[in-house]
Amino acid sequence: MEQKIRRDRYMGRNLRRLREMADISQEKLCVQLQNRGCDIGRSTYAKYESGELNIRASVLIQLKDIYRCSYDEFFKDL
Repeated sequence: MEQKIRRDRYMGRNLRRLREMADISQEKLCVQLQNRGCDIGRSTYAKYESGELNIRASVLIQLKDIYRCSYDEFFKDL
């Protein structure tokens, strides 16, 4: 039986917090991600922040570089 990963709203809150600290819109962030090879649209990214969709590891790797933070920042308070 396949087990689904439960979506975590804290991860979404951390994604939003980091984006707001960087003072960047979802649209501009998605452009940066696309330039780095991540095919992410704004509506998909909004679902990451709202906890509706699990974020891919490849996107986290790029966000870590964009925000210049540690991976711990994504998992804070989980």
